[in-house]
Amino acid sequence: MAKQIQIRIFPDGHIETVTKNIKGKQCLKYLQPLEQLLDAQVTDSEFTSEYYESEVEETTSETVNVNNQNT
Repeated sequence: MAKQIQIRIFPDGHIETVTKNIKGKQCLKYLQPLEQLLDAQVTDSEFTSEYYESEVEETTSETVNVNNQNT
């Protein structure tokens, strides 16, 4: 599943963000860029259940097919 950040801006100006599909402490690395983008400062936070789940290291794999023909 793709990582997502849900941002809600309320009429009184406060902003709420929720991360989805981001396990462990990885969600915290998105706070500073969001603060800069939204010209805001984090004043309160609550962790979702995903924060307490194990982080999964993303890896990429490449498959190479080799066709060796002896002529």
